[in-house]
Amino acid sequence: MLNFDGIPRLGFGLMRLPTDDTGAIDIEKVKALVDQFMASGFTYFDTARAYAGSEDAMRQALVERYPRDSYTIATKLPAWKANSKEEAEAMFYESLEHSGVDYFDFYLLHSLSADRLKILDDYDLWNFVAARKAEGKIKNMGFSFHDTADVLEQILTAHPDVDFIQLQINYNDWESESVQSRKNLEVARKFGKPVVVMEPVKGGSLANPPESVAKIFKAAKPDASCASWAMHFVASQPGIMTILSGMNTAEQLEDNINTLKDVKPMTAEELKVIDDAMAAFNAIPTIPCTACRYCEPGCPMGIKIPDIFTAMNQLLYFNSMANAKRRYERATSEGAMASECIGCGQCESVCPQKINIIERLQSVVEALE
Repeated sequence: MLNFDGIPRLGFGLMRLPTDDTGAIDIEKVKALVDQFMASGFTYFDTARAYAGSEDAMRQALVERYPRDSYTIATKLPAWKANSKEEAEAMFYESLEHSGVDYFDFYLLHSLSADRLKILDDYDLWNFVAARKAEGKIKNMGFSFHDTADVLEQILTAHPDVDFIQLQINYNDWESESVQSRKNLEVARKFGKPVVVMEPVKGGSLANPPESVAKIFKAAKPDASCASWAMHFVASQPGIMTILSGMNTAEQLEDNINTLKDVKPMTAEELKVIDDAMAAFNAIPTIPCTACRYCEPGCPMGIKIPDIFTAMNQLLYFNSMANAKRRYERATSEGAMASECIGCGQCESVCPQKINIIERLQSVVEALE
């Protein structure tokens, strides 16, 4: 098992970097954030080949300005973007070039799920990454994951040699039937794999939660941010190596530093506040889809109903139109639009939750199309 005792608890996620007026990554702002982060004693940086411009920005802001032994970096290979084994393998070497390093401290197969496992086998990428580790170009190999606990157990059973995994963990997804934060963390612990946490504040949503939730946190600690509660909850879980946060302002970074610098596990009283916040979230009227996907196989139009409902729930939960539309675009990029529903009712006949799916899809059309 990887010894992660010396890795600081906060990691810098380089997916959502500050931009200038043209929409380009603002390198000078990134440099300032990197300096603030490093000066506070934190050293873990996470990027990915699929994050446009991120590896190049990391090279300019970090690699070209600090000694190589003063930081650790992680990047990822998005096999699902490759059209061949050769193209997938080339991504590794492109990442080395763009990042400006000779090796990666942590290297991940990016965003695994059940429907993406075949391509890893077809391109023999598990063995490719293991070979690069044997060469010393990778110090620790792992993968990031977005699926259910049974799929995670399947992967770890087949590939017990991975050193770590990256999971989406936050209090809002703790008992989610689709994300399964708690269940996935339990599987990681079962296999003895350290966990890098992504989405601890759920893309920023838990930094600005619904008013009913925010009131609970403010009543408990008037001076603490809602984001700090989310970060502290994750840091209180066992087996956590580091917690990634996408920080694009000095204020966000400072809040995370203050939260995690000398963090202790949550007290019983603090965990009760989290329970109350979860209950407040659950009281918000959303679409009660559990992502069982019984509805999908028989849909004649190929509508990815659970993914579309997840997008709609972003709007209902957080009143976040931008996040909802972004998720809706992702859900419909590989399937039909909600407006393409022909009202056949097949989905409703097999839905264990008895959701009025046809009516709900129409509400998605009105809100997100």
